[in-house]
Amino acid sequence: MENILKKAVRIARKKDLPYHEAHAYQVQQRLKNLEPEHGPLSKQLTRECDDYAIDILGDKNYAPWLYAYSVVAGQFKQGWIPDNFYETKVVPNINGHYGACASLKPLNSIFFQAKEFPDLGSFVNGLFLDRSYRVHSPKDFKDLLFTDCNRIIFKSDKSFRGYGIHIFDRTKFNVGDFETLGNGVFQRYVDQHPLFNEYTPKSVATIRITTAVDDEGKASARGSYLRLGSEHDSHVQSATAIGIPIDLVTGVLSDVGYTVSWTTIRSHPANHKSFANVKIPNFEKCIDVVTSLHLKVPFVRCIGWDVTLDKNGEVVVLEWNGAYNGVKLTEATQGPSFADLKWEKFR
Repeated sequence: MENILKKAVRIARKKDLPYHEAHAYQVQQRLKNLEPEHGPLSKQLTRECDDYAIDILGDKNYAPWLYAYSVVAGQFKQGWIPDNFYETKVVPNINGHYGACASLKPLNSIFFQAKEFPDLGSFVNGLFLDRSYRVHSPKDFKDLLFTDCNRIIFKSDKSFRGYGIHIFDRTKFNVGDFETLGNGVFQRYVDQHPLFNEYTPKSVATIRITTAVDDEGKASARGSYLRLGSEHDSHVQSATAIGIPIDLVTGVLSDVGYTVSWTTIRSHPANHKSFANVKIPNFEKCIDVVTSLHLKVPFVRCIGWDVTLDKNGEVVVLEWNGAYNGVKLTEATQGPSFADLKWEKFR
């Protein structure tokens, strides 16, 4: 398999396609971690991946992610969407520029008007705004933010993959900071559900749920996994997060989780708490909330939602991702998640 991927990298270089070369390299690193447990990909499965990439998706550069999916699943499955095909072919066609609206975090109230968002207000173009977009003086705004909580989070519009997130208490809040932090949204810090505290007491665990809207306008959940931070993270970051697939029907965690590089683990490395037989509380409500919210922006056809549960088990929507929400982990462990949507037509 390593030789096949090296060949894929060489092909990408000859075509001057550093983007696909980078994806082939990502797969190469993941397979090194997967193969000790799952074994190497057979020649037969390799041929099936190559044929599908060329005949159905239109380019062999889409084969490497199919290799990784096949190793995880132990078989090849028709309808899989490789991560690089999703980003370059699918997202521009189903979300377009409208998906980028998700990065303008202060617009949450305009789009959704939902109590599940923990938004308190925002800083936009030099103005401090409450949740109804009324302008406040810096002093009044500080009092507003800390009326009912002692800890808040600021998420910059430029935040992604866990970067651009800042945590403040009243003593550390300085209005001058926002000249450098830029536009973004303020949210109350969530006291998470006791179950999540058992894994990561220092950071809020998030449930990623991917939803899609079909051609009839119906929104449905297509994949989900629990994201846990590392032992020392103050919040979940893509560079260090652990992903554990969640059964969409039962809400039960998979026995196996995955590090960023897809090393398989069966418990959190910091405290060795197992993933086996753990059921996410109120998971059905999580699904109901995000599918209902998706219908308020149906023109963004696929969204990755990051939600959590507070200490009382209430659903909290932390953010939505529409510009590009990765699908590779759910495709490998739960997919094909989008076969009925016929996204291969965007080849």
